[in-house]
Amino acid sequence: MALKVRLRELIYDLYERRLRRQLDGAQPPRHVGVILDGNRRWAKEAGFDVDYGHRAGARKISDFLGWCRDADVEVVTLWLLSTDNLSRSSKEVDSLLEIIAGVVEEITQPGTPWRVRIVGALDLLPTEIAARVSAAALRTEGRGGMQVNVAVGYGGRREIADAVRKLLKQHAEAGTSIEELAEDLDVDHIAEHLYTSGQPDPELLIRTSGEQRLSGFMLWQSAHSEFWFCETYWPAFRRVDFLRALRNFAARHRRFGS
Repeated sequence: MALKVRLRELIYDLYERRLRRQLDGAQPPRHVGVILDGNRRWAKEAGFDVDYGHRAGARKISDFLGWCRDADVEVVTLWLLSTDNLSRSSKEVDSLLEIIAGVVEEITQPGTPWRVRIVGALDLLPTEIAARVSAAALRTEGRGGMQVNVAVGYGGRREIADAVRKLLKQHAEAGTSIEELAEDLDVDHIAEHLYTSGQPDPELLIRTSGEQRLSGFMLWQSAHSEFWFCETYWPAFRRVDFLRALRNFAARHRRFGS
């Protein structure tokens, strides 16, 4: 058994080196968005409870951020909790929120080489959880390095609605009439009020677990994104899976809708 494990590790190591060589000179995506899917199914198929799956998925996040940093990715957006997820059983949601808060606190510890922004409708979260993740992200303000967006309580439709709401309030406070706003409104005005304002749109969106849909993730920002769907469940996602996504991205001729 030990020999088989060692042989498998050797094969993975050789494959990873091959992927790295294939990526030499390739331009990485500036912004990578990830739908971290499959924690529950991974746990059930392995004979564990759902909570164990969520914790296993949480442990993968720091590794993934390190891979992105090594690849010179500038921005990473991690979708950890959707607005739809909040409708699950209170027991599972409460446990998941505690795990998420712990992850955010872990990746914002002193010495971590990235800045963290919480994106989503924090008003939908329990007050204590919202305060913990906000305070943790605040500790990273002013840091250099990679930008990490943690999407929690996030829904793409909600984000666009919030952006339009902020835009209307801003112009109302400035005394702009609805007619004047309608005359001047363009897509950039809405983009300026999205949760990810000031950041490049994602060039690559990854979803694990084999599902081939975005489920509302970054609806506005993904207009020209490249998609890569991976069969592997998130807790089992490996560096070679990420390198394969980068290789696939590097091989595409981006048309930007044309």
